Amino acid sequence: MKVVVAAAGTGGHINPGIAIANKIKLEEPGSKIIFIGTTRGLENDLVPRAGYELKTIQAYGLSKKLSFQNIAKLYKTFKGYGEAKKIIKEFNPDIVIGTGGYICGATITAANKLHIPTLLHESNAFPGKAVTMLSKKTDCILVSFEEAKERIKNAKEIVHTGTPTKIKKNEYTEKQKEEIKKKIGLKNNLPTVLVFGGSQGAQAINEAIIEIANKNLNKNYQIMWATGPEQYQIIKEQFEEIKLNINNINNMKIVPYIYNMEEVMNISDVIVARSGAMTITEISNLGKPSILVPLPNVSNDHQLYNAKVLENIGAAKIILNKDLKCEKLDLEIQNIVNYPQVINKMGKNAEKIASNDAIDRIYKEIKKIAK
Repeated sequence: MKVVVAAAGTGGHINPGIAIANKIKLEEPGSKIIFIGTTRGLENDLVPRAGYELKTIQAYGLSKKLSFQNIAKLYKTFKGYGEAKKIIKEFNPDIVIGTGGYICGATITAANKLHIPTLLHESNAFPGKAVTMLSKKTDCILVSFEEAKERIKNAKEIVHTGTPTKIKKNEYTEKQKEEIKKKIGLKNNLPTVLVFGGSQGAQAINEAIIEIANKNLNKNYQIMWATGPEQYQIIKEQFEEIKLNINNINNMKIVPYIYNMEEVMNISDVIVARSGAMTITEISNLGKPSILVPLPNVSNDHQLYNAKVLENIGAAKIILNKDLKCEKLDLEIQNIVNYPQVINKMGKNAEKIASNDAIDRIYKEIKKIAK
């Protein structure tokens, strides 16, 4: 099979594209796959690292404001359509797959003009502009959450598949959990709260955790905290100002980044995080209670809608960014970690929307429409 994957910008768009490409290669080793992206996003690191060729075009997200800058971006994006059309025509794929973001506009439109079958995958509960604008033209739209279906109008076909992720649920024995905790510097006799804000960290969450440490609120639970590489040094200095050593804080292990995330998520009792689509998928697949702080000021408030998917089934608590204070966060944590029955119930509720077979469902739909 010959496949073009359009994925650009953030890991939330690119990683599902790579997972889809890997699945196709696994099932059909002779397949030829290229990616189309821009010169600006994470695709320039992640795609070559995954072993795929990246072709770049000009493409930009556009605002409704009439400005010289926006007109310039529109002109470049129109040129990007021509660039995408040339790449697709020369490669002559059996299917063009878009995994969300502004890169999809040019590539899916170009594929349609060339009569190449197209498929879009939408990870968020509230679909982005690219998916809603291209709904009429795309042969099939795959969604991560059932809630997204009602927000996509005039689509030829919509299929709920879930979002592929590398994080899997592992049923560790108590001895295995103890060994993992010991390896990463955690205690075995305290509930574990995992805190992270994505690869770049989340400032509001970080500030709340600093205050929890300063006030020593976490006497009966421990925190495994990934600050984000860019914020680690800043946080270290903030701790020094309040006479705390980042490497020696009571019931708290602080690192810039967690490389063994699958292990850590599996041994954690509660997760505190932003609510990107990939995070929601991982939390539900693992069956973990969560406290979610949606990133504000993102397109269509999609992180809030993602978080509500778990909140609505009793699997998560939402704290808005503007309301996030250390006392409020600590109270929500205490209301979960102090009651094993609550941990169990919220975890079971999260599993109700698990999609551990997402990649198999996606591959099945690709095979249906590829020429």
